[in-house]
Amino acid sequence: MANQRIVALDYIRGISMLGVLGIHTGAYSLTYPAVNPHLFALYEIVTRFSVPIFFFVSAFGLFISQPLSRDFHYPTFLNRRFKTVLLPYLAWSILYMLHYTWISGDTNLWHRPLIYEYFLFGLASYQLYFLVILIWFYALMPLWRQLVRFILKAPTVNLLGLLLVQIAFNYYSSYILKATYDNYYLNLAIQHRMSYLVFHYLFIFILGAVCAERYSQFLNFLKEKNGRITICFFLTLIGMLIHYYYLVYHNQYTLEATANTVHQLSPLGVLYTVACCLFWFKIFSGPLPVYLTAPFKLLGKYSYPIYLIHPLVMYYLIIELNQMAKSLTPLTTICFYFATLVVSIGLAFMINQIGQRIPLLGLLLSGSYANKNRLQGKS
Repeated sequence: MANQRIVALDYIRGISMLGVLGIHTGAYSLTYPAVNPHLFALYEIVTRFSVPIFFFVSAFGLFISQPLSRDFHYPTFLNRRFKTVLLPYLAWSILYMLHYTWISGDTNLWHRPLIYEYFLFGLASYQLYFLVILIWFYALMPLWRQLVRFILKAPTVNLLGLLLVQIAFNYYSSYILKATYDNYYLNLAIQHRMSYLVFHYLFIFILGAVCAERYSQFLNFLKEKNGRITICFFLTLIGMLIHYYYLVYHNQYTLEATANTVHQLSPLGVLYTVACCLFWFKIFSGPLPVYLTAPFKLLGKYSYPIYLIHPLVMYYLIIELNQMAKSLTPLTTICFYFATLVVSIGLAFMINQIGQRIPLLGLLLSGSYANKNRLQGKS
């Protein structure tokens, strides 16, 4: 089982990458005064599973390749995984920081203590926090292996308990905890907690690990509960949208404030993420139409470099739109989304080609020496 390739993981990466682009497109769309709230809901609410499901996929890949039944050599694990994540994180952080300095002339971020904050919290670009959290997940891997062993003693009860703790923790962190202490460093840690604290995504990570450890039973569960999983997916999605529209139309929230309230760490957002993990794994475990297989394979293969580079693509596309005096109307944002996708795939392909010709550069830019551009967690 440890060496098998699970195509569903690649497909989930693909659809999740589409969702990440949607979230960031939604943020840009707010610059247009008459934002379409329904299109914004598609960009910002429907896609909210996108980032946490990557942790599910990463844990699944890790525990499929190195199950609990096999010996675990921590130094070897760290060496391999940090090449995949830490080196690209440092390389892309420096690239984004150099880019910011070049376009702004501001060199303050290279001085202490700001430079430490940039590297510690993934502040060089808004998507890099994901890698910081993933690095912490890797660093604490022996702890997670022990936790999974404990969970597997009574999977249903223990997972349910962990889910309830997760919802409570996320609610406190998202809606109650404030950085109002006298200590500067404590306030800094609280202010940037979403950028490094693994506990926000602990349940979904452990769920991926448990599903990998019990892969055969997991597939049987997906088949037996096929209808219920689909119902849960749509019920949680509808719940997210009802909450969104209630805040927008009844409470008169701005769209930005609504997106900051109805997110993946909200109680319903956690349930929506869990439902998405089961739903998309169920969908992608079966045969796909031929016209969908190739696109999802492509997206899965290049999801990592697309994730790393797409903010730069968006930045320069916005400059081009400004030069053309084009506002981000609903139609323009749709075009902007697909243009970002196409250009990012092209650049990801170029990164892959560079990696085959200059292995060290490929390692720095994509975490692999050759044609292995996959998101972390795969063997």
